[in-house]
Amino acid sequence: MTSTAAPTAALHDCRDAWVQTLIELAEEDDRIVAVANDSVGSSKLGPFQERFPDRLVNVGIAEQDMVGVGAGLANGGKVPFVSAAACFLTARAMEQIKVDAAYSQHHVVLVGQSPGMAYGELGPTHHSIEDLAWLRTIPGLTVLVPADPEETRQAIRWAAQHDGPVFVRVSRMGVRDVNPPGYQFVPGKATTLRDGSDITVVATGTVVSRALDAADLLAAEGVSARVLAMPTIKPLDEDALVAASEQTQGIVTVEEALTSGLGGAVAEALARKAPARMRMIGVPDTFAPTGSVEWLLDHFGISAAGIADAARELIADRP
Repeated sequence: MTSTAAPTAALHDCRDAWVQTLIELAEEDDRIVAVANDSVGSSKLGPFQERFPDRLVNVGIAEQDMVGVGAGLANGGKVPFVSAAACFLTARAMEQIKVDAAYSQHHVVLVGQSPGMAYGELGPTHHSIEDLAWLRTIPGLTVLVPADPEETRQAIRWAAQHDGPVFVRVSRMGVRDVNPPGYQFVPGKATTLRDGSDITVVATGTVVSRALDAADLLAAEGVSARVLAMPTIKPLDEDALVAASEQTQGIVTVEEALTSGLGGAVAEALARKAPARMRMIGVPDTFAPTGSVEWLLDHFGISAAGIADAARELIADRP
């Protein structure tokens, strides 16, 4: 999928798109229910609760129970959307995600709210930078990371009808629209937002817009950067990655997570099929400190300048 459309400058909270879509789905299908961990406010589930008061289960601060309740509802014929801050949903309930959702292949949609470093000032306990690395190792679990509101809407709709467990990262940090009019989300497929022949930048979620900004910086220097948006961490679009490896001089991955998430997944895929020179932009093997989201992203080089620097290094170091 290819587009050269320029993104708009307005910033959007993808949680608005998520809850609006959930309400629409619930109006269409009475099997749709929501399960939360005392996070109705931060999940923006208030409008859903008002519209469907009998279809929201609030288990309190009990994430393991929350996923187990979701699996039980799925086993009873419902389509549960289990919503919580990504840091608590994944870290506290990993065994239930593994066994109750994935191993049992229940149709449970796990919605990780405010992922990455969205809770910046609350520090390492609230950062969710490990989730992509953890979850992509679980067999049978689809992992989705939408980049903008429209992609969020379509990912939620797809997850509602997919016969199996799904994890969807829903951004709290304001993001701009990056996908073109008429965009269609296809699981397991990347979108070429900008074509290029010198270097490839593969980005996911909140940082796709920063990859596009980096491509603009590089273009001003005569460097042609391909930008691949990767909304599905698992399954990965390996065909697009192989093409990038064969057609450009190297690949830069960018994520608001530990680099063992998207970066690790891309490296593993290319090691098998088309080895490439790489740089990985994200959080390295460390706990992210306390600070504003913008400061944290810049601190780890998850910025247009940082991405462009990594691209320049790859080009300069070519054999």
